[in-house]
Amino acid sequence: AVAAESSTGTWTTVWTDGLTNLDRYKGRCYHIEPVAGEESQFIAYVAYPLDLFEEGSVTNMFTSIVGNVFGFKALRALRLEDLRIPVAYVKTFQGPPHGIQVERDKLNKYGRPLLGCTIKPKLGLSAKNYGRAVYECLRGGLDFTKDDENVNSQPFMRWRDRF
Repeated sequence: AVAAESSTGTWTTVWTDGLTNLDRYKGRCYHIEPVAGEESQFIAYVAYPLDLFEEGSVTNMFTSIVGNVFGFKALRALRLEDLRIPVAYVKTFQGPPHGIQVERDKLNKYGRPLLGCTIKPKLGLSAKNYGRAVYECLRGGLDFTKDDENVNSQPFMRWRDRF
């Protein structure tokens, strides 16, 4: 169920299923083993065809693998224990344009970990209040803040106004 839900599956058969070769794109559970000492708990090994993922997109990969399936009501509990990414897919990632040293130079912060946070609530703040939250975080000693993944350029908080 996890392999299907996180790849081609849906809760019902739809007419568009016949328009593609679903077998080509299905995630496959290739091994199941019981968890030692735990009743009704199992480790499932699932493999996905690389064609399911956009090249170089961490967001797409994780959304596909751990997005929708964690809300799957047929499961009482689910946890991702390990993730192995084939070299062929890893090679599609360009990596960062520069390394940590450039970031440290920009921030003038050396000899310690950089500390940051994500502004919350993730949605609903005005640009002015978002800026205030960023200011207070930086004033309090953080090195950086980041937008939540749901923050883009919504009407109540345009990117340009936040910037």
